[in-house]
Amino acid sequence: MICQSESRTFGGTFDIFDKENELLKLEKKMADGGFWDNQERARETISVSNILKGWIQPWRELDSKLLELRELGELINSDEDEELHAEWVRELELLVVKTGILELKTMLQGEDDHRDALLTVHPGAGGLESQDWAEMLVRMYRKWGEQNGFTINVLDYQPGEEAGIKSATIEFTGPSAYGYLKSEKGVHRLVRISPFDAQSRRHTSFASVFVYPQIDEDIEIAVEDSELRIDTFRASGAGGQHVNKTDSAIRITHIPTGIVVGCQQERSQHKNRATAMKMLKSALYEHAMSLKEEKRVAVEATKTDIQFGHQIRSYVFQPYTMVNDHRTEIKVGDVQKVMDGDLNVFIEAYLKQFSSAN
Repeated sequence: MICQSESRTFGGTFDIFDKENELLKLEKKMADGGFWDNQERARETISVSNILKGWIQPWRELDSKLLELRELGELINSDEDEELHAEWVRELELLVVKTGILELKTMLQGEDDHRDALLTVHPGAGGLESQDWAEMLVRMYRKWGEQNGFTINVLDYQPGEEAGIKSATIEFTGPSAYGYLKSEKGVHRLVRISPFDAQSRRHTSFASVFVYPQIDEDIEIAVEDSELRIDTFRASGAGGQHVNKTDSAIRITHIPTGIVVGCQQERSQHKNRATAMKMLKSALYEHAMSLKEEKRVAVEATKTDIQFGHQIRSYVFQPYTMVNDHRTEIKVGDVQKVMDGDLNVFIEAYLKQFSSAN
């Protein structure tokens, strides 16, 4: 049983006592006569208090329901009251589902997990094949975002010369977008009969996915103009009637780190530049956080070669159908369902694995 009223923990990583004690301290502080003397600090305290209540209230409801069902289960005689027993089973099954949802939420407690996300896709080894594969991944993530209630905004889209894409950046807005999508960072491998091969041979293609947290406006990220190379060009792709008329698209390179971002979403070059700078600051923030956590290399240096041997997941279309996540060993036989955005089984398995390892 994941929900344990005795230990008051979820998955061994979340102790509700910590949240309740923290809320109790804040409530005492809020009851103090001088609480509103510093209004900015008071608002921050109330905000933290509301977040804690968002954790505690669902747990209390589940804990109460569990005790209720446990007591009822001891009283029910399934042979004598089949209807009541069937209702008890339905309530228990619903409790398991709700507990699973809350358990997953407890795994999203990283410093940036609550933030919106920027996801970029780049083709790797495989030429035209990998460009087409990169475009398929973009469609997959957009489908996933739509199915899970996120707002999706394509910030940059560079089509390939013949097919597919050279790169794309998508913004996902919604609760814990980064917390969920961080599991998708890595190289994705495709095996299929190539639609571009006249001899219908099987090809292997690669594309890389990188995910950054969308930082708040109040987070200070210092960027010197001398560190930037800014290029303008005409927008391309499905951007509206203006795309080939003006040099409105922007690409910014941060010279010290080699980080490159681009935006062609807006008709205005000024707006595209502002968005691109926000994207760059998000990437630099992720870079800085990785150093702060004493990782061996910074985020951009973790971009392993986009080729065989570095993939986190393989998508096989022929000679059989299978999606295999190499980190969690989760395998799904319906590859088309996955390509249509059904990624939660992989995301949840990764979060559980990551949570237990930490």
